[in-house]
Amino acid sequence: MTATKYALSIGWHPDAPGLPMTAADVRRGLEAAKEKLDKLGYPTDLCLLRAEPSDMELVEDTLHAKRYDAIVVGAGIRLQPQHHLLFERIVNIVHARAPQARICFNTTPLDTADAVLRWISGPEEKAK
Repeated sequence: MTATKYALSIGWHPDAPGLPMTAADVRRGLEAAKEKLDKLGYPTDLCLLRAEPSDMELVEDTLHAKRYDAIVVGAGIRLQPQHHLLFERIVNIVHARAPQARICFNTTPLDTADAVLRWISGPEEKAK
């Protein structure tokens, strides 16, 4: 029997200011991705940030609580130039706290599940 693989999605809370999508669209996308991954047998947690840099402790605590096999860093953090230092901090925290995890990138909350599935169940993972 194969051990359960866990995924984590790190991104902005739907109510965070300055998102390129509406709060409803972000919430709907996150919930759909989580539901899809959960149904496929990859339980997924959400680490939703509201403000930087105060939420770095939330990222640390989340990574400390469980061993994750795939971690998505959301496009809302990654692609907005004003958040490039936050993105660096998150990547370095993930690298330090979860070196075994595959790091995944989405383009919107709507393709978060696809990003995780590329790495958690794809040929690269099976070759490990």
